[in-house]
Amino acid sequence: MINVTEIAFTGYPVTDIVRARAFYEGVLGLKTSATFAHENRHWIEYDIGPATLAITNMAPEWKPSNQGPSAALEVADFDAAVATLRAAKVPFVVEPTASPACRLAVVSDPDGNSVAIHRRNSPAPHA
Repeated sequence: MINVTEIAFTGYPVTDIVRARAFYEGVLGLKTSATFAHENRHWIEYDIGPATLAITNMAPEWKPSNQGPSAALEVADFDAAVATLRAAKVPFVVEPTASPACRLAVVSDPDGNSVAIHRRNSPAPHA
């Protein structure tokens, strides 16, 4: 049996590292925690809480897709995040929506990968 203890990282393949960094760092405001480069290939990491999100063009066979998994980024202010994304003209795949558990929107990065913006609802006070 395998004992999985945590998610090491979530990775997104990208085609243009400069354009991708402008989105992840400029629009989403993520801070680079590690970078690795070899020739024209890059692996950029962003530590977010106990998790890591990585963007890369290291493996040309790993293609961007809007059909793959999506990381959900928890934000402190959902409305402000949506406003920032709209101001940057980021395309929405799923318009902002609410459920009893959370608020969620899904956008596309410059390569078409899906990125969710998420805000958990506050737990209901105990009666």
